[in-house]
Amino acid sequence: MTLRATLLTSALVGGLASAALAVPAAVTAAGADERPGLAPQKTVGGLPEIHRHLGEPGEVIARSATMRSADAARDARGFGTGWSDGPLPMPASYPVQPELTTYPDEPDDATDAAALWSYDELAPQLTEWMAASDLVSTQVVGQSVQGRDLYLVTVTAPETEEQTAQQTAWRELIRTDPEAAAADTDLVAGYKTPIWFSGNVHGNEWEGTDAIMQTIGDLLDAAEDPATVELLAGHRLYFSLTLNPDGRTIGQRPGVLGLDINRDMITNTTPESVSYARTAQALQPLYAADLHGYTGVLQVEPCGPPHGDSYEYDLFLPHGYALALQVEDEVLGAGIPANPVVDVATGLISTVGDLTGQGRITIPYRDTPSGWDDFPPIFTAQYAAFHGAVTATVELPLPRTGATQNPLGATVNTAVGRQVIDSTIDYVTAHSADMLANQIEVFRRGVEGAPKVQLTTENIADVAGPDEWKEHWDVADDQNPVSYPRSYVIPVGEDQRSRGDAATLVRQLMFHGVEVGTLDETRIAGGVTYPAGSYVVDMHQPLRGLAHALLDVGSDISDKVPSMYDVSAWSLAHLWGATVLEYGETGGTRLGDTTPVTAPTGADDAPEDGLLAFPLAGADDLRAVTDVLDTGAAVSLLADGTAVVGPDDRAAALAAAAAYDVELVSPTPAQVAALDDPGTRGLDDLVVGYTGTQDDVLAMEALGLDARPVTAAELDADPTIVDTLDVLWVGSSLGLSDGSDGDAALKAWADAGHGVIGRGAAGLDAASTYGPVVATGSSAGSSSNAIVALTTPEGSPLRPFQTDSAFVYPAYSFGDLGEGTLPAQAYAPEPMLAGHWTGTGGPEDTAGRAASVWATDEDGSRALVFGTSLLFRHHPKAGLGDVGRALYWAGREGEKVVAPAEPVVTTTTLTPASSRVEYGDDVVLDVEVAPASGEDAPAGTVVVTDDRDRPVGTATLSDGTATVRVGGVTPGERTYTATYEPTSLHEASTSTTVPVTIDRASTLTRFKARTPKDGRLRTKVRIRTAEAAGHAVGRVLVLVDGEVERAFRVRRKDEGNRAVTLRLPSGRVEVQVLFRGDELRAPSRSGTKRVTVG
Repeated sequence: MTLRATLLTSALVGGLASAALAVPAAVTAAGADERPGLAPQKTVGGLPEIHRHLGEPGEVIARSATMRSADAARDARGFGTGWSDGPLPMPASYPVQPELTTYPDEPDDATDAAALWSYDELAPQLTEWMAASDLVSTQVVGQSVQGRDLYLVTVTAPETEEQTAQQTAWRELIRTDPEAAAADTDLVAGYKTPIWFSGNVHGNEWEGTDAIMQTIGDLLDAAEDPATVELLAGHRLYFSLTLNPDGRTIGQRPGVLGLDINRDMITNTTPESVSYARTAQALQPLYAADLHGYTGVLQVEPCGPPHGDSYEYDLFLPHGYALALQVEDEVLGAGIPANPVVDVATGLISTVGDLTGQGRITIPYRDTPSGWDDFPPIFTAQYAAFHGAVTATVELPLPRTGATQNPLGATVNTAVGRQVIDSTIDYVTAHSADMLANQIEVFRRGVEGAPKVQLTTENIADVAGPDEWKEHWDVADDQNPVSYPRSYVIPVGEDQRSRGDAATLVRQLMFHGVEVGTLDETRIAGGVTYPAGSYVVDMHQPLRGLAHALLDVGSDISDKVPSMYDVSAWSLAHLWGATVLEYGETGGTRLGDTTPVTAPTGADDAPEDGLLAFPLAGADDLRAVTDVLDTGAAVSLLADGTAVVGPDDRAAALAAAAAYDVELVSPTPAQVAALDDPGTRGLDDLVVGYTGTQDDVLAMEALGLDARPVTAAELDADPTIVDTLDVLWVGSSLGLSDGSDGDAALKAWADAGHGVIGRGAAGLDAASTYGPVVATGSSAGSSSNAIVALTTPEGSPLRPFQTDSAFVYPAYSFGDLGEGTLPAQAYAPEPMLAGHWTGTGGPEDTAGRAASVWATDEDGSRALVFGTSLLFRHHPKAGLGDVGRALYWAGREGEKVVAPAEPVVTTTTLTPASSRVEYGDDVVLDVEVAPASGEDAPAGTVVVTDDRDRPVGTATLSDGTATVRVGGVTPGERTYTATYEPTSLHEASTSTTVPVTIDRASTLTRFKARTPKDGRLRTKVRIRTAEAAGHAVGRVLVLVDGEVERAFRVRRKDEGNRAVTLRLPSGRVEVQVLFRGDELRAPSRSGTKRVTVG
């Protein structure tokens, strides 16, 4: 008997049979998943007390040689590769049974204390199962940060390649053509509906993995049972064994990046969340359950209010709640010894054997009116719901003992989890047809652009399906009203705040399966110009709910419930730094034709010579400038936020631009002139000392900065450390005692002109103690979180590429600003955009107060402190840009780019090839740019504008000349002006205005007539124009002996041809046809023909 079997058997016999389990009375649902925003994260010496994989000494689990070789081994086998790019590769047939990498036993494995499945035992067991059965398949669907494989196990009846291809085609049809899927009787009868179970996304909530492993083993043991045969013939059962193997082994809640993976489903900083999201997209499960712990009693969702704005909740809740009720009945009926339940009679936690009446588990929708909601899509279950699944987070009951679980708790929780999985499978298989129809309907509403169904007390009676949930619905459950736009548009060009941030946003949308296209032609709608090439997210698409959840600003739910479980606002459109516009309403007309894309549009080629410039707007721009500075190159930062690199460092700039897809351009003449301005700053390759949590660590890494952590203990022990630093970032308290050696050294360092940047109360304390900032800080309630509107004053270091919104959790603001301390950002007069923000320090109290402050002194010291939560969980990507720009603003100055010699004055001459042009012909304009001195021909572009100051044509100069052709000009008197925009060392210049007359297009009118014998004259009229002028449209007269006999109109569809029949008296007549012309085409008259009638 194995150690696990011995311990679990002993626990069942000795501990559970007597049900002598003391469940702490304080254990409640709220204790299951501590809300990290409610209190500062625990730090030690300025750094988080959490195990991270950064390669530093002291790491809890060293990356072994086996882990390091896992990638190479997997690549050699040719299976499971490519999970970091594109859709998750899925098997071509079942079973798929690859050779799995085995991992060494970790001596301090946290699972050992309770004889739980350790990670290193999983691969051998899977290998054994695969060798014994053709029902089980294993895929490696990613790797953890420390290099452990992430397993997806499929248990289903074997399938040929043809059968698997059919299942794949049906799954895609459900999503892309749901109307056809609903009508496909073969699909409805033959689709193997997928059911997905995952576990252990929180590393120290272990037993979900054990329940899953037990389920797989039991299924294989019962492989010949008719019920199992039927189950596996009609369904695919998917199992993600552990979503956080590093945390499982260490015994910590987050992954080793320090982030809670179950808060990372839309940000995807962690590779584990990337794997989960890609798996959800690939499986498109009918039902998905993620097993967690610990809540004192078993808890199975659906959730309480508020409910997410973008869910099709009328299709989600009926079966979600009915399934939870079945789980409750069957878990209680199983009589698992020592399983805590709620005694309905007393309201206390009891065990099955000690109940005085009816027992209950916790179903948040029924039992938790506030504080356990499904509002944000950041969790596993809530994310999977956007892919058509009914979902639940399952919280197993018994808490861990200290840092580890005990055998008794492990046994109970595993048994409870096992029963939950059984009950779930039973419910879904019994209701597959209806649940599949609901999934198809979710996608149909998206594809067809149906109006969003807002589930409220007014319409719940109309919802089909199980109705046990209806008695518990009240106004707090009502979904917020939502009106989807027809499309979201991420513009390109001058109206885009950050090209790099826009590309990052587009990549993230595509990663999540949201369809994105680029606009084929420039469109103007509602007074807004949408340039060609802009990214368009058309909301008539299968994943419109997810697209809306990611891009919409959200709702103000402050008055809806007293408290929220976690974040209440998260919009990528408002927090990731890109400009995003809304167009139209769902069901309305499209903005224009688009071309589907699979990647953001790449940068244009850099200029061939001269200075190079790029904006420091987003994180990619800052990473690029960091790389350039690493080479020793000189970089100047202009007051407008543009970085300029000299010709001698061109290679470094090109390499960095290629690495981060940064677009390099030639600086404008004004920017070249600004190189000598006092406000232009030479940047330096900075060494940043920092304190903080994992959020600050990840920010330093994302910006590519040479950063080192500093602690009070280190500074006191070796004060000379400060001499290695160029600037200080403070994300958590430095903890230096006043007068200590480290404190004195840091004060002297700051007095020598070094800068301090920070966030929150700790940042304010450091900027006041070691910098010139004088202010007081005030925090809103710790649970308040929101997206807020900001303003940025003129002169603020954050003014270039300012962001108009930010995230707060909670809002921190500044008052009592001393002389010389100024707002760098301020909360808008009405700051609340979306979220949950109540109590002291609410929106009314915070409106207009400083959201960040800055100051400088005569020694050159600079300090800036942020009050927004700009690095929260590495989600607000715009915050990275703000941090990077602030650090370079405050850091040590470096060498400036030398401005080139004074540009040469130029003269631009515009000459029309002809002063009169017919409509349909191009206006041909010759441009010459001549230098006032020197032999070098001016280089650059010329832009021609019309009499309404609209650009109508551009051309690149060649030897100082260019020709611009302007087409489609309507008749009338027009004037044109040419402006030279230099890329060489020449000044811009503008030509005089030249007139051009546009005449109406010439026409030629002809007709043919057949000599009639019956008194009818049959004619065919033809009006010819130049092809570019289009077909003639207008009034035509047929003259007989000089009098109008017939009048008719030539329409566009006639293409200049009409047949006309006239009834005339006998005799000889003269016939002529006259085209009267229109606004674009001139009149014309045919020749006269003599015709004998009769």
